Amino acid sequence: MAYASKINTAVKLLISTACMLMLSMNASQAIQVYKSIGAHGEVKYSQHAPQNGKNIEVIEFRSDGRQNNAGQLAGKTDANQDVNAQSAEEQRVAQLEARIKEQEAQANAQRCQSLRNNLTNLNVGGRIYEMDASGKRQYLDGREIELKRERVQQAINQYCANPTT
Repeated sequence: MAYASKINTAVKLLISTACMLMLSMNASQAIQVYKSIGAHGEVKYSQHAPQNGKNIEVIEFRSDGRQNNAGQLAGKTDANQDVNAQSAEEQRVAQLEARIKEQEAQANAQRCQSLRNNLTNLNVGGRIYEMDASGKRQYLDGREIELKRERVQQAINQYCANPTT
């Protein structure tokens, strides 16, 4: 669980660093792309001006990927495409967070099962003991057993979704 937390922190740090770098860039760092039609009618894109192309068009992209004159995101081909689609890093972070929640739920389920088993053992009756620091058995009397039952039931009520009596 600590490893997943470290991964999650590292991913968030990476995302925030990338965002700060993108924000530090300004519009003066535009990239020029030349669009032209080749000798055989094919459309060509280049960072260098073509020497023998027809219908040359200069397209400028800002550092954030949008065209300077267009106001739309570069590479958007469908008018219905979701502008708020998650990036790959956001999806990875969401998957890691979901995995962490799943692991926590599994650990909680195991904890609840252990508490229920303890309550069952306390309710069965008979002699119940605990081991002391030296490894010797310390048998509990009726009052101590009843206190343990109450504590275990409180823990079940607190940590388990559907408490049992």
